Amino acid sequence: MSLVLDSAAQDLLFREARTANTFSDEPVTDEQVQAIYDLVKYGPTSFNSTPLRITLVRSPEARERLVKHMAEGNQAKTASAPLVAILSADNEFHEELPQLLPHFPQAKDAFFSERTVREQASVVNASLQAGYFILGIRAAGLAAGPMTGMDFAGIQKEFLDADHTPLMVVNIGKPGEDAWFPRSPRLEFDQTITTV
Repeated sequence: MSLVLDSAAQDLLFREARTANTFSDEPVTDEQVQAIYDLVKYGPTSFNSTPLRITLVRSPEARERLVKHMAEGNQAKTASAPLVAILSADNEFHEELPQLLPHFPQAKDAFFSERTVREQASVVNASLQAGYFILGIRAAGLAAGPMTGMDFAGIQKEFLDADHTPLMVVNIGKPGEDAWFPRSPRLEFDQTITTV
């Protein structure tokens, strides 16, 4: 193969990794979440904007509030996962640019003074970071269950504010019994790659 990453790591991150639908009771620690973040924070975003914000739902009261906003088919999974994260895009990410882009601090006002521009940039870049976050969960030996079947407006009102756009909810933990649905097909190389 032409990949530098060894086969075991390829399997862990991609080929054998699956979306978990059930989880064991083993807790996910703050140290594990810190290690995941410390790895994935290096993923690229435009202007080094890093607009992803992660809300960890740990308390039973918060979990109950979240579950009611999940689609019916996602409620039991979210209620029973050891840890749940709400991933959102910070539409005011530009306020951090002088720190994150010290060689070009004027980018804050030169490119992101308009709210609509910021909203588009934050969703695109936070979505990139959400993908990194899922890979980081897998790199920690945990399973991720990302879901977009939810009441976005309800979650925003319940947990966020008008400056944060919810992207997805991710259940996190060690896989439980019958955690996997059968793997769905994927498109082949020649169905997706075009050379011009």
